[in-house]
Amino acid sequence: MPLIIGTSGWQYRHWRGTFYPRGVPQGRWLEYYAARFASVESNAAFYRLPEGDTFAAWAQRTPEDFVMAVKVSRYLTHVRRLAEPSEAVQRFVARAGRLGGKLGPALIQLPPTMKVDTGRLAATLAEFPPGWRVAVEFRHPSWYSDEVRALLERHAAALCLADRFGVLTPMWRTTGWTYLRFHAGRAHPTPCYGRQAMASWAGRLAAQWSAADDVYVYFNNDPRACALRDARVFAAEARRAGFEPTRVPRAAEVTLG
Repeated sequence: MPLIIGTSGWQYRHWRGTFYPRGVPQGRWLEYYAARFASVESNAAFYRLPEGDTFAAWAQRTPEDFVMAVKVSRYLTHVRRLAEPSEAVQRFVARAGRLGGKLGPALIQLPPTMKVDTGRLAATLAEFPPGWRVAVEFRHPSWYSDEVRALLERHAAALCLADRFGVLTPMWRTTGWTYLRFHAGRAHPTPCYGRQAMASWAGRLAAQWSAADDVYVYFNNDPRACALRDARVFAAEARRAGFEPTRVPRAAEVTLG
């Protein structure tokens, strides 16, 4: 598989005119986006889990090679804080599973105030069906321990690597694939990343993963269309590092806001 690049969401009104031509109606933005990226991370499911028919429609509206990662509902992660996860995970699986072959990883993002609880995490990971790829984004430092790393390895779950003004997470390889999120860079204009930061991350990935591994990379720095520009820059640096990145927009198709 190639290195899979996308953005965290596509329904940003402030991308109209910087990415989406003004003549393209909002109802066709997904088609426009999917012609220029081979993947997206659905953040919408975190705030309000769509019905299964919506996921099925997204699958029908995108090309055969398109993959959608889905952020798990905040009801499980922020309201229940992974307590008694069975019903919430089953509902998520039933709906997001309607993506069929276009389903990418499920992202569990924990609240920054949630300290380590291996029991709840183990119970949650055990609820996902065999074959589902799950990445976990920890945001409290208490999670970064050998015990948690071993737990992720047992469930073939990936540590979600993350960057916000620099590297936030250890570079754990806990399964045969990985997941990386870019939240905000230090370059101008804010919150864009600079080319050196992109090159450094490509090198970090190449040190532990190869072109034969699945590497999912999503840019969550959507203001001013930085995510779109940075995805292009990262694709070029990843290619230099030996990866085969999926499609990204041409330079002429992105204008910083």
